[in-house]
Amino acid sequence: MKKFSSILLAGLLVLTGCTSEKVPDNNTDNAENNAAKKVTVVLDWTPNTNHTGMYVALEKGYYKDLGLDVEIVQPPEGGALQLVAADKAQFAVSFQEEIGPARSSSSPLPVVAVASIIDHNVSGIISLKKTGIESPKDLEGKRYASWDTPFEKAILTEIVEGDGGDFSKVKLIPNTVTDVVTALQTDIDAVWIYYGWDGVAAELKGLETNYLSFRDINPVFDFYTPVLAASEKYLQENGDQAKKFLEATSKGYEYAIANPDEAAEMLVKNAPEVDSELAKKSQEFLAKEYQAEKDKWGTIDESRWVAFYSWMYEKGLLEKDLKAEGFTNDYLPE
Repeated sequence: MKKFSSILLAGLLVLTGCTSEKVPDNNTDNAENNAAKKVTVVLDWTPNTNHTGMYVALEKGYYKDLGLDVEIVQPPEGGALQLVAADKAQFAVSFQEEIGPARSSSSPLPVVAVASIIDHNVSGIISLKKTGIESPKDLEGKRYASWDTPFEKAILTEIVEGDGGDFSKVKLIPNTVTDVVTALQTDIDAVWIYYGWDGVAAELKGLETNYLSFRDINPVFDFYTPVLAASEKYLQENGDQAKKFLEATSKGYEYAIANPDEAAEMLVKNAPEVDSELAKKSQEFLAKEYQAEKDKWGTIDESRWVAFYSWMYEKGLLEKDLKAEGFTNDYLPE
């Protein structure tokens, strides 16, 4: 999976090592910071349709209209959340499954999600139809491309054994897949993907596939991935700036929802390495997912947030039960 597969916690930490782009140091005195109103956003991976709303806000001048000088950069080796926590950037694209361990570790990072980029989890397991994987139990005996991480194994164990299968019979093949279409046609039977990118790519290539949606299998897996995150310190000291950033970003995603083709063109203009046809098809898919059935883009439902962290804690993936820690809706437009 070229871009979205990095959204898994440990997958992200491995994949971000692939880029060495320098992130600007925004550590300045408060007076200078407020005067410049410079805002740096660190992505989770290379530009893709998860990020379109921010590129739209840049292209349409939404940030500029509110007095913000926004720069979008790719993540360095240390990862995006570490930069935000160290005041080297103001916002980062992250995930609920990453924020939880970051906050509950012995050296916690004071970071919080401030907006959901996609309202529902659109990840799951894809396979070619000919492999016969129609339910989680069917993964027994199949070759699954694995990051070999506790988080990934815990979810796979839950869905396979919940379906009456034996997870120990799944053939885990250590493989950080960057091209799902090719992998499925060579030595891999199943891959964890984000459908908005790799699922759409498989459709464009005419592959006949089966897809197991995590949120359809178990509602607790309808967690928030990806999200925009910021540090608690930044939000406390620059609340008005954060609100302006999210106001403009919200407008960008609202535009992308209403105008997917035009939004895709803006993404490709700013990131010409993105395939135009894939961007447009992916944008059509995500236009229905960014906000889904909510009244407005970006809000996070506490009950879903808590349910997933309770599951992570039960499985030993968090050092403490965070409950509703780690997110806020307070900086989104009212």
